[in-house]
Amino acid sequence: MSDKTVDIQDLGLSEEELFSHYDNNKYESEKVTAPRYSYWKSVFRVFFKQKINIVVLIFLAIIIVFAYIYPAVTGYAAKPEEMYNINAADNSTKHLMPGAAIGKFGFSLSWILGSGSQGQSTFDALWYGSSISITLAFVCALINLVIGVVLGAVWGFSKKIDIFMTEVYNIIGNIPYILIISVFVQILSPNFWTLVFALTITGWLGIAYFIRTQVIVIRDREYNLASRCLGTPMLRLTMKNVLPFMTSVIVTLAATEIPSYISYEVFLSYIGLGISDMTLGKIITQTQSFLAVPQWAFEYWSPIIMSSIITIILYLVGQNLGDASDPKTHM
Repeated sequence: MSDKTVDIQDLGLSEEELFSHYDNNKYESEKVTAPRYSYWKSVFRVFFKQKINIVVLIFLAIIIVFAYIYPAVTGYAAKPEEMYNINAADNSTKHLMPGAAIGKFGFSLSWILGSGSQGQSTFDALWYGSSISITLAFVCALINLVIGVVLGAVWGFSKKIDIFMTEVYNIIGNIPYILIISVFVQILSPNFWTLVFALTITGWLGIAYFIRTQVIVIRDREYNLASRCLGTPMLRLTMKNVLPFMTSVIVTLAATEIPSYISYEVFLSYIGLGISDMTLGKIITQTQSFLAVPQWAFEYWSPIIMSSIITIILYLVGQNLGDASDPKTHM
């Protein structure tokens, strides 16, 4: 290290150049220079970072367009029975493979999956049935998630409610869910809202119990104890402190619930307990006998493949969105 002393006058700089005034502003010192954090912006940033999610979203958009817009354009949504039986009197239009159907009617999206037992377009019928099955799944999932999440959060906080609800869960939870659904569907007239009622009468209970166990884990953390000591009402504590912390868990639950209701609808229709509307499950039920004829088996596999694709796409979107909702992935 050099011991040589430097005279500032030897630098040839003015006093203004050497020294500048510093304003000690207490408000400026409180400013945070870090970028502002937005939870949902971070969720979508992480979600869209994965290229596979963009591909899955494109498939989901195609499904939504064909399930809800396409039937309205073709007129299937307005007159499903008439469109289903439009060629019923002409035997030459029935049970046609895609190539034969296109050869008879000309190239059109309606005939790329051939024709069915009434000469109807299999492609159009599948998308009309998909719209009903998807709507049923979303309605049931929304009802069960809202009731299950809110009640489960309160259940985890209140010891009085915990004692009562635990007994309810021990009794109803041991009854097979599909048995409860079947009983209600047989007692009531089989229609869309009857099936919604049957799927939601106890469907929220399992969700509520799962949320309850999650709440028990986080309810005694310091910030919750502080809120309770300050007299914060339990419902406000639940909605402000607990449920936002569990966003990723709730989204992941939705990812599994929505596809499961499509599966329930298909299964109930398959065993003869479905609704009267032309859903995917009813189409599968009507075409299962066609397996005995090799040329007609295509009509049976088409709705099965369609329902499988829809459930897989819905699950992937929800599951990947649930992963992106975890704040740990935002770093």
